[in-house]
Amino acid sequence: MENQVFRHQPEYWSTTIEQSGWLTRDENNPNGWVFAPPFFCPQVYAYIHEQLGEVRYSPKVSARALKGKNQTPVKGVKNMLAVSSAKGGVGKSSVTVNLATALAKAGARVGILDADIYGPSIPLLLGLEGAQPESNDGKTMEPLVAHNVYANSIGFLQPPEEAAIWRGPMASKALMQLLAETNWPDLDYLLIDMPPGTGDIQLTMAQQMPVTASLVVTTPQALSLRDAHKGISMFFHVDVPVLGIIENMSYYVCSSCGHRHRLFGEQGAEMLSQATKLPLLAKLPFDQNVNVCNEKGNDLQQLDCPSAGIYLSLAEQLSTRLYFNSGERAEPIAVEVL
Repeated sequence: MENQVFRHQPEYWSTTIEQSGWLTRDENNPNGWVFAPPFFCPQVYAYIHEQLGEVRYSPKVSARALKGKNQTPVKGVKNMLAVSSAKGGVGKSSVTVNLATALAKAGARVGILDADIYGPSIPLLLGLEGAQPESNDGKTMEPLVAHNVYANSIGFLQPPEEAAIWRGPMASKALMQLLAETNWPDLDYLLIDMPPGTGDIQLTMAQQMPVTASLVVTTPQALSLRDAHKGISMFFHVDVPVLGIIENMSYYVCSSCGHRHRLFGEQGAEMLSQATKLPLLAKLPFDQNVNVCNEKGNDLQQLDCPSAGIYLSLAEQLSTRLYFNSGERAEPIAVEVL
């Protein structure tokens, strides 16, 4: 067993059993192993079954929250991840939705909180425009569900053509109410689709929400990179870990010759990565499949296309980086070879 490769999902991520720390011998049971994955993933359990033969698991399969700072936790939510850009128009909301559906496909329970009070995009991207959350008690809301992703947004509470003409404190209060008054189910990840900038809503999020970590989305353009750097600086100042950088609109693949055209320049995200000492997690291409899925509210993971695979790989990186970067570890699950 020592030399076997432990694969969370074979085509996207692998590490040795000793390095992963997810599967270790049970000192109190000669036939036992202890298994502590970051979240329930059928592919992981299939691998364990393949390697160990017939096995028995404890009945409760659940990962403990990988805790952030000392704010009051949100009931049912284990990890809150802010997806930010500090710049509008870089495709951050699309990245949030496609990452959420990839995490769901990998076996996680996922939600999205649309924190862009002034320009909510999540209802359109999930195909839920016109839908409204229900309330069973007249005080709280039930999240809407699409593609196995739970979501709530100010866009569900007002017509799409109506503007939220609110000052910063009012918008921040609305965001906190949206988070606190939603009956989130047990979630491994709640992705927060952040608005552009580094103002009131961002500070509210950092100071009052138990955010575990953040991701920063940029394009290769100098203007986008400059604002992304400011966003990273903000997270550093408010003590929110940044897991890494995602470069969107990185290149376009010619359908005739297969050449990659760098429409917005090259090496931009690499330079930002070097300057901030943060990993570059993914380069996402221009892809008509992504555009069609987003505009129709469809699930990208249902398509057989390169972008779906890139997002699934990104989801794997996200889950494992959270796991290994945290001082907390998931609750162990007893595994006994029968």
